[in-house]
Amino acid sequence: MKLKDLEIFVVAPPAPGWGGRYWIFTKLTTDNGITGYGECYASTVGPEAMRAVIEDVFARHMQGTNPEEIELMYRRAYSSGFTQRPDPTVMGAFSGLEIACWDIIGKARNRPVHALLGGKLNERLRSYTYLYPEPGKESGEFWVNADMTAEAAARFAGMGFTAVKFDPAGPYTIRGGHDPSQSDISRSALFCKRIREAVGDRADLLFGTHGQFNVAGAVRLAQAIEPYGPLWYEEPIPPDNLLDFAEVQKAVRIPVATGERFTTKAEFATVLRTGGARILQPALGRAGGIWECKKIAAIAEVFTAQMAPHLYAGPVEWAANVQLGASIPNLLMVETIETGGAFHLKLIRNSIRWEEGYVIVPDAPGLGIDFDEDLARAHPYEGTGLHLQMQEAPCDYARPNWFEGGAPSTTRPKV
Repeated sequence: MKLKDLEIFVVAPPAPGWGGRYWIFTKLTTDNGITGYGECYASTVGPEAMRAVIEDVFARHMQGTNPEEIELMYRRAYSSGFTQRPDPTVMGAFSGLEIACWDIIGKARNRPVHALLGGKLNERLRSYTYLYPEPGKESGEFWVNADMTAEAAARFAGMGFTAVKFDPAGPYTIRGGHDPSQSDISRSALFCKRIREAVGDRADLLFGTHGQFNVAGAVRLAQAIEPYGPLWYEEPIPPDNLLDFAEVQKAVRIPVATGERFTTKAEFATVLRTGGARILQPALGRAGGIWECKKIAAIAEVFTAQMAPHLYAGPVEWAANVQLGASIPNLLMVETIETGGAFHLKLIRNSIRWEEGYVIVPDAPGLGIDFDEDLARAHPYEGTGLHLQMQEAPCDYARPNWFEGGAPSTTRPKV
């Protein structure tokens, strides 16, 4: 069995677009006709440029190779061009292709991927979601209004979620870490207060940021929200400051979680060795794929750190997260777009189930999903933007900053 053909789908989810502006799916076909699907979570270049990178990685390192040779293909891609260091674009391309290889291997053996990773240790996986407005009630104000967000928290807790995530902490910018404005700190504390009042002890609070702050600013903000007992404090500083994560963790009593922008075990291991995080959040479509994240989970286990695979992408990466999560002993929870995401679920013909706060691990061969190629082709991405884009303007200290939860609206609310 050899890898023969590659097809790439760049799909734009319909409004409101939870999960990003577009998703990049890979389809690999072997010389004996078995197909597998993967997903790349990489947004450093535009989708057409990324398509070229994926094609090059496949042709250069994978085509003509048995899909079982995961380690060999990984080492080729990781070492390509005399690098042997984390590269988010190349490894993002490889990750989506690697996930597709596991889908093929599972289908060839008529076994789910988790059975090939040590077996199903977890029958169902605890699930969390970002807080989103109700369908049809999307507005820019939702992201800065603590009462509206608390109502959403109560709604999701009522569905069965035992953890909800939110990020009211101001802009993430190209300028690197900054000191938060006092209004951003006050709003963050108010969000925690209102959401805690709304859910009580039914759900954990997951305080998200996107690497907005410097060390001092991250510590100041954490001290303001500590009284409300968040389960984690996500990516408080930019991901290029690997050693500084330890400075934040030593100074705050909330477990630091990080990793959605890390690539390969090398970066995760550095944070673990220095005591910089208690919870790891790899994006399987960027970090190196399923096998690399299995290694990351094993390293984390030694440091008594927990895994919470990240998802702000499409349903194939979600499926990969579920297969990995089923096989590891130190899984905390997996991220879900609401209860699976309406368009996400349509793309995989509802082949993954969510029930009462948990994702049910599928036992079908491979990733356990039924990918709808016709639906994917019917929603091509035709824009020029990136999956996610950072703000160029600096933090505004004169008026409240505005964070829009990944789905920009056209009008700024009055705050």
